Amino acid sequence: MKIIIKIGTSTLTDKTGGLNKKYIASLAKNISNLRKDGNEILIVSSGAIGAGMGCLKLKNKPKTLRQKQALAAVGQPLIMNAYGEAFRVYGINVAQVLLTRDDFDNRIKYINARNTLCELMEKGIIPVINENDTVAVEEINFGDNDTLAALAAAAVDADKLIIFTDVDGLYEGHPSRGLFIARVEKITEDIESFAGSDSSSGKGRGGMKTKILAAKIAAAAGADTIIANGANPDILKDINNEKARCTVFKAKTCRMEAKKSWIAFGKKPKGILTVDKKAAEALIKKGKSLLAAGITGVSGNFKRGDTVTVSE
Repeated sequence: MKIIIKIGTSTLTDKTGGLNKKYIASLAKNISNLRKDGNEILIVSSGAIGAGMGCLKLKNKPKTLRQKQALAAVGQPLIMNAYGEAFRVYGINVAQVLLTRDDFDNRIKYINARNTLCELMEKGIIPVINENDTVAVEEINFGDNDTLAALAAAAVDADKLIIFTDVDGLYEGHPSRGLFIARVEKITEDIESFAGSDSSSGKGRGGMKTKILAAKIAAAAGADTIIANGANPDILKDINNEKARCTVFKAKTCRMEAKKSWIAFGKKPKGILTVDKKAAEALIKKGKSLLAAGITGVSGNFKRGDTVTVSE
């Protein structure tokens, strides 16, 4: 089984803002146990900017792009050193893979990234992916590593995406008083309405909203998504045995074809086509191609080969 584990900044850092090496050591132990059961593991790790802040003893989160990029450059090697030391105890090698949105948008780059990730896992090496914050700008960034993790899951045909956060999962309302949702068969508008858009810890860039979006991408690609409280890495064992308190978003029964998955989620839409009702039905219900006669409106700047969003 291929398992993607996404770890957020709030989980990786301690109260002082520095890297929590004790946590990372415990995480490595639990992941090594998953490996013994025959699972292939890929880690999507946030925390570069947070680690940079901790190293430089900064208390205020950076506001400008150049400050964030500089701190990411300081923090990224610290994260990789921490992972390397922790996994070396169990005879496991790790590999750093830094990606931007452009690496998924471009078909050749996407295939190269996918091949590299698959080759590393086949050789028993754990890829540690992070967004390349040092060079990423608004046009080519993911915005959050939840989306990056879901796209990685789709790229390598993962079976399971585990997203560690600072709550047990999805609630109908605030976690302190809302009803806990343990299993989601289909992501509906009601399910999406339960999600807030901000990180509850204030350290990361995502919130429950980005995690549900990630679950939608993973579900279409054939991977279950588990949102769980990552404060204790031992929860990985309970997740694997289906005994953990967490929210499970079930995958669709039919895995989307690899290239269709890339078009749907990997490529960034460059425009919008508005179509009439008859054209929408032909696309959605019959799987037909879109004819020019069914297009009622066009917006955006795109060319041949670009991806566009179609709306009625």
